[in-house]
Amino acid sequence: MGGNSRQPILIVEDSDEDFEVIRWALQKLSITIPLVRCEDGEDALDFLYHRDAYADVAQAPRPALILLDLDLTITNGHEVLTIIKQDKDLKMIPVIVWTISTDPRDIEISFREGANSYILKPMTIEKLLEAVEMLNRYWFGVVALPKQDEL
Repeated sequence: MGGNSRQPILIVEDSDEDFEVIRWALQKLSITIPLVRCEDGEDALDFLYHRDAYADVAQAPRPALILLDLDLTITNGHEVLTIIKQDKDLKMIPVIVWTISTDPRDIEISFREGANSYILKPMTIEKLLEAVEMLNRYWFGVVALPKQDEL
C-alpha cells in the first residue's frame, strides 16, 4: 500500500492462493510497502509479541495495518482480534477483517471485538484490484496512522 510508511502490512492468511492474490494485486497497482505473512493466528501473535522466530524486533517491526482472515487454524481470527484489541500496546493497530464469511454474526462479533473494517474477499480480479486500491487510498492516503514509535 502507499505512503511513506516503511511499517509493513501484516497479512494473517492461511491460504497460499489468497496471499499470493493480494501480493499480486499490490504489485499490479504499483503499491510498494513491505508485507509480512503469518499463516495462522498463533504465528501472528508470536510476530506481534516478538516471540520465538520473531524475537528480533528489527525482523518483526510493528505493522501499520493488519489484514486478518477469520478462518484460521490453531488460533482463529476472532481470538486474534480480541487479543490485539485488549492489549494496550497493540490495540491502536488498525485491524481489517478480510474474509469470505458473509455471516451477520461474524460481522457483528468482529466489530464488537474491535475490528476497524470488515471486507469480504472479492471473488473477481477486477473487484480485488478495486478493493486493494481503495484500502490503499483510505488507510495510507486519507487516514492519519500513528508512527511505529508512537504505538
